[in-house]
Amino acid sequence: MMDADTMVLPRLGDATVEDPWGEDRPRRVTVRAATGVLRWRIVAWLVPAVLMGALGAARITESGASTGELATRRAATSPWPGIGVTLTGDDLALGPYHLLMRGWTALFGAADLALRVPSLLAMVGAAALVGALAARIATPAAGLLAGVIFAVLPASIRYAQEAQPYALAVFAAVLATWLLVPALDRPGARRLVPYTGAVLLLGVCQPVALLLLAGHGWVVLAFRRRCALRWLAAVALGLLPVAALLASGLSDGGRLASGARPGAAVLAATPGDLFGVAALGGVLAGLALFSLPLRYAAAICTAWALVPALGLLALAQAVPVWSAVNLLFTVPAWAVLGGVALSRARAAGAVAVLALVALLAVAAQLPG
Repeated sequence: MMDADTMVLPRLGDATVEDPWGEDRPRRVTVRAATGVLRWRIVAWLVPAVLMGALGAARITESGASTGELATRRAATSPWPGIGVTLTGDDLALGPYHLLMRGWTALFGAADLALRVPSLLAMVGAAALVGALAARIATPAAGLLAGVIFAVLPASIRYAQEAQPYALAVFAAVLATWLLVPALDRPGARRLVPYTGAVLLLGVCQPVALLLLAGHGWVVLAFRRRCALRWLAAVALGLLPVAALLASGLSDGGRLASGARPGAAVLAATPGDLFGVAALGGVLAGLALFSLPLRYAAAICTAWALVPALGLLALAQAVPVWSAVNLLFTVPAWAVLGGVALSRARAAGAVAVLALVALLAVAAQLPG
C-alpha cells in the first residue's frame, strides 16, 4: 500500500487532498522572495530564543531552591566517587543529570545562578527550535508565533529557572522532532544519525519522555511507511544505551518517574499544572483544533501532543507516573499547533489571541 496522504484517507488514484489554506500549492519563487523567506526563517527562531532568554533570566535567582534543586546541589558538590549513574530510590533521570551538573559546577561553581543556567540555555534552545520547526512544517509566520507562545508560557519560564532535568528533556524532544522531519522526507544516514543522537539524549534526560517515540512511530506508519525500517533501526541504536541505564537503575531500586495514579482529581488538575493556568490549556487546545486538517505537517505535532499523553495514561494504570511534569515535553507541540492556527487567521485576530495568551501567562505568575 502506498503512503497515505492523510491520517484517514488513503491515496486513491489521482485524487488530491483539499488544502483550504493553499499551503501545499506550488509557488514560483524569485531570488528576492527566497531571500525574504530566509530572513523571516531566521526571525522565526531568533525572536523566540531572545524572548525566552529574557523571560527566563528575569528574577532567575529570586526564588529559593526547591527540594529537587537542593538534591541537585548536594549531588553536584559531592566528590566524584560519590556520583553514580543511577541513584537508588530516585527518578532514573536524576543520575545522568546530577553527573552532568557535577562537571558543570566544577567549571562554574554551585551558586543558584550557576546551577540554573543549563536549564535556561536548554529552554532558549527549545524556543529557537520550536520556531524553526513550525517555520519548516508551515510558514515563517507560524514559526514566529509558535516560538513566542512557547516562550511566554509559565511552564517554560518556570523550568528555565529550575536546576532540574526537565528543561533538557524538553529541548531533546523538540530537537528529535525537528530532526525527524527531514529524516522522513529524505531518509539517509546523514539525517538519521543525528536523530539517533537526539533519541539517546531524550532517554538520558527523562526516560518517560521516550513516549514521544510512540507519536513519531504513529507518524511514520501513517505517512512514511517506506521509511519504517530505517526509522526503527535509528531508534533502536539510540535506545540501546538508555535500555542499559534503565535496567541498571531499576534493578538498584530506582523509579522510572515520580507521579501518581490518574484519578479524576489528578486528571482535572493536569491542564493547570502543565500550562500554568487551566485557561491557557483551553486556549491552546482550541487553537489546535484549527491546525488539524489531518495533513502530514500538522499531524506530526498532533501525535506529539496527544499520543504520549495517552501512553502515559495507560502506563500510569500500572505504575504511579502520572504528573504534569512528565508531560512537559509535549508543551512545545501545543505551541506549534497554536502558532500554525494563528498564522492562518487575520492579523488582528492573531494579535488578539496572542495578547490573550500573554495576559493569561502574566496572570498565572502573579502572587496568589
